[in-house]
Amino acid sequence: MIKRISKGKIINPAFFVFCEGETEEAYVKYLRSTYRLPIEIKSKIAGNDITSRYINDFKKQNFNLRDDKTFLVYDWDVAAMKQRLLGIKDAYLLYSNPCFELWYLLHFQNQTANLTSEECVSKLKNYNNSYKKGALDEKLKSKLADNKGKAISIAKRLAEFCNPSTTVYKLVEELEEIKKQKN
Repeated sequence: MIKRISKGKIINPAFFVFCEGETEEAYVKYLRSTYRLPIEIKSKIAGNDITSRYINDFKKQNFNLRDDKTFLVYDWDVAAMKQRLLGIKDAYLLYSNPCFELWYLLHFQNQTANLTSEECVSKLKNYNNSYKKGALDEKLKSKLADNKGKAISIAKRLAEFCNPSTTVYKLVEELEEIKKQKN
């Protein structure tokens, strides 16, 4: 009789993502399907409801490990929300200034000048005229996949918390690292 030896299965960390809207939720769902990793999404959290306690209570309801990571994905345009988010120490803050669509826009172009949320969405529509908040069509998904490295490079050169800036790339880098470890 041959004895089986366990290969020592590695359990991937779970990613808990708290976000404020449909656009962020759609993108995180896209990442979950692309990377095929355990990503739990809790969206549409009102500003006053997101706290360390709220996050910990949510995570207690789910099986979690020491290596699990928590991310907050929010726009950086509400002054009162900024202080609340910065006060949550047990999570990685992923913000976009002026709005989440900036992250998408960086897959198409370098953006260094200040812009409003409306201008950002308008510029994005110049590249993808069918763009709608909260939805990812196949054209946009393809561009997100093809130009991920370009967008990360541009985002890293932008000054933190300034307009324009985004740190969404940090989640993508985390997922890429896990994917590398699996291969």
